[in-house]
Amino acid sequence: MITSHADKLRHILCHAYTNAPAVKAIFDEAKLSPDDIQSLVDMDKIPVTSKDRLVALQAANPPFGGFLAVPPSALQHIFLSPGPLYEPHAGESAVMDTIREMFTIAGFAAGDVVINTFGYHLIPTGLAVDQVLRDMGATVIPAGVGNPDLQIKMMLDLKVTGYVGTPSWLMTLIQKAEEMKLDFRQAFSLRKALVSAEPLPPMMRQAFVEKYDLTVANAYGTAELGFLAYNTQGGMLMPLLETSIVQVVNPETGGPVGSGEVGEVVVTTFNETYPLIRLGTGDLAVNVDPAPGQSCQGERAIILVGRVGDAVKVRGMFVHPNQLRFAIGQAPGVARFQAIVTRPENRDEFTLRVVLTDETADRAALSETLSAAVQSACRVKVERVEFVSSEDWGEEQAVIVDQRTWE
Repeated sequence: MITSHADKLRHILCHAYTNAPAVKAIFDEAKLSPDDIQSLVDMDKIPVTSKDRLVALQAANPPFGGFLAVPPSALQHIFLSPGPLYEPHAGESAVMDTIREMFTIAGFAAGDVVINTFGYHLIPTGLAVDQVLRDMGATVIPAGVGNPDLQIKMMLDLKVTGYVGTPSWLMTLIQKAEEMKLDFRQAFSLRKALVSAEPLPPMMRQAFVEKYDLTVANAYGTAELGFLAYNTQGGMLMPLLETSIVQVVNPETGGPVGSGEVGEVVVTTFNETYPLIRLGTGDLAVNVDPAPGQSCQGERAIILVGRVGDAVKVRGMFVHPNQLRFAIGQAPGVARFQAIVTRPENRDEFTLRVVLTDETADRAALSETLSAAVQSACRVKVERVEFVSSEDWGEEQAVIVDQRTWE
């Protein structure tokens, strides 16, 4: 039985190279063979395939772009995810393994009665979650999306103990129950929730936990890859699952970024039906590695900050608007802000423009606080902080403005 990531990697690469023409073409173009990839370190030699590239390959070579690595007759489902992307499933365990690991971490178990509000229509999430829960011995209510009144009735009548779906829909159900004069904490049996597919705001998590007595696990993943990382304690840090190979890489080079640096989340699955090797998710994250070169994947974590297209590279570091929002949020008294990147004398300069909530605030102290927060969160030094009156601010401004010219 293959157990280690390195052994699984060598197996899936040989399988994909032999059976999926698109994977062979990617390797051949890079002048690589599976034998050239003997360890996780060697993976940096393999080009990253973006989701946009995957969509283009499927359009050029329908329906699966040359990534199908089993006979079409073996397929049990074909899904359609945003992109659009066809996703073939043949009963393989790769995506299911990520879901199973996540449910175990979230505390779901045999005997639970779970309402599954993920969609069952075209996308794989609802059915995949359903199958894993049933395999674990839980009872599933295939609710899908919509119809809150009926879902509330089922949760009451069937004594539902677990919820799976988006955090916003869970809050919608709770608020609807309260409009019906029901005490959610007392009237319902719900005690655990696995939420995903959208951000979980800190205040919403706090309400789930403190006001409604729920245990909440927040999972990050994609339809093609399954779950990749999670959070059970609040905050922004998301430890990585170990059921796929997850890397954080420089979006331009595909090479690794250091701990504390921002890069694109790139994933390799062990899916023998549809092997996706070094798929770029388009998501940007801070790489958190307690022992670079020595830690295993389960000891590493990410902090999601946004999408690749929204980031601006400053002195070799990618800075995303969400990173900047987080940094500025560490300093009190800021009503509005904007970062401006210029390049005088062929060197990047990073300037903050700030509107204060209180014009009498200590600007020198606030400048130091803001500069330190940005340096810590974004790894970029702030050359100066400019304070602007609200009257001079004008219309809504972009968070980061790149004014550099490259003549």
